[in-house]
Amino acid sequence: MTNAIDRRRCVALLAGGAMSSAMSGTIFTSARAAAAAEPRIDAARLQATLEQLSTYGRRAGGSFADGVSRVAYSDADVAGRAYVMGLMREAGLAPRIDAAGNISGTRAGSDPSLKPIVIGSHIDSVPGGGNFDGQLGSMAAIEAVRVLNEHHLATRHPLEVTLWSNEEGGPIGSSAVVEAIPAELLERRFNGVPMREGLLKIGGDPDHLARARRAPHSLHCYLELHIEQGGILEKAGIAIGVVDGIVSIDEYDVEVKGFANHAGTTPMGERHDALLAAAKVVEAVREIATRAPGRQVGTVGRFEVFPNAPNVIPGLVKLSVEFRDLSAETIAGLGAETAARLQQIARETGTEISMVRAVHDDPALADARIQRQIEAAAATLDLKTMHMQSGAGHDAQNLAKLAPMGMIFIPSIGGISHSPKELSRWPDCANGADVLLRTVLRVDRSDLQPVA
Repeated sequence: MTNAIDRRRCVALLAGGAMSSAMSGTIFTSARAAAAAEPRIDAARLQATLEQLSTYGRRAGGSFADGVSRVAYSDADVAGRAYVMGLMREAGLAPRIDAAGNISGTRAGSDPSLKPIVIGSHIDSVPGGGNFDGQLGSMAAIEAVRVLNEHHLATRHPLEVTLWSNEEGGPIGSSAVVEAIPAELLERRFNGVPMREGLLKIGGDPDHLARARRAPHSLHCYLELHIEQGGILEKAGIAIGVVDGIVSIDEYDVEVKGFANHAGTTPMGERHDALLAAAKVVEAVREIATRAPGRQVGTVGRFEVFPNAPNVIPGLVKLSVEFRDLSAETIAGLGAETAARLQQIARETGTEISMVRAVHDDPALADARIQRQIEAAAATLDLKTMHMQSGAGHDAQNLAKLAPMGMIFIPSIGGISHSPKELSRWPDCANGADVLLRTVLRVDRSDLQPVA
């Protein structure tokens, strides 16, 4: 009797396990089916808007491959802004311009008490720039709203599309929403136009910039899609980069003082050659930055020689030294090591070398919860992801001071950016826009606590 009971229990347990397994499979299949049923962006429409935007700032008679010069506050910038505001109106986003010239439009959420999810980027370019830097994130944000409208999908949170002004000059527009803009910056010229005049030209209000400020914790989160501007994703064959953060930057002004003297009459052993010492500084920066494993970089990008004559031993050289890494401690250590090495070089070359930090930018870290949502969104599309840091600055670094931030990267062909040869494949652009859209839907359901 006992054996019979045990057998019946065993059969029941096996049946229950089979049922549980079947239910688990059904749940898993349902989850995959639900993810597959999520909306996709219109890739052809996204491409068309990017191609049309590229006409504003293109040289006469040129093509998409010629890139764009749509510098902030230029006539091309004004025309491009008018075009994107037209797209926003078509998507039901009534565009408004704040005092800093940022363009925003909001799609209402089902719960008006919730904070907005902000998505966007910028449309201004460097002189002779490409057609994807900033522009992809801007057009993808508008496209995401179009798709939500077409599928009659409501979000709990309001969804705000914002196109930041003069990103390439600062970023300035996004800075204005988190901190006061120095008065002297209003007189700085961009494209030959003082910022004060430029803001008026694009609908801003330079006399009331404080009105553009937004309070900390006033956003649910900020999301930005961007091209990588480097070659890591392409080389790895990975579709989506999940950004860990935007690097910290330390920039130093270095002066090397030697003694200017006649190039023909001063013996080699008696020279105090500032240029020779400066050349050793360049070599030292590279050696220090590459000695330890990691993703830190060091650059000498500015170099001025005085008196800069072929028959005079250089007596003065001014140069810049810059270090970047996601860790502020790492680049501080690189700076300290460089300062010590420069004094050694000064002794060896009979020169005087000074090194003064001129710029420090803290790192802007992405929110880990948003990173997980980006990864989950990419997984529904069967897209591989990898974590990476951003070596370039973005508007997201300012928004991270207000709310949880996340960035999505797509591959840049050849790692080329800020150039007419800047290029991302159209399927990669569509993938990034799809991940952005699906990330929006995920963070809309998430309870992201305010940043500390």
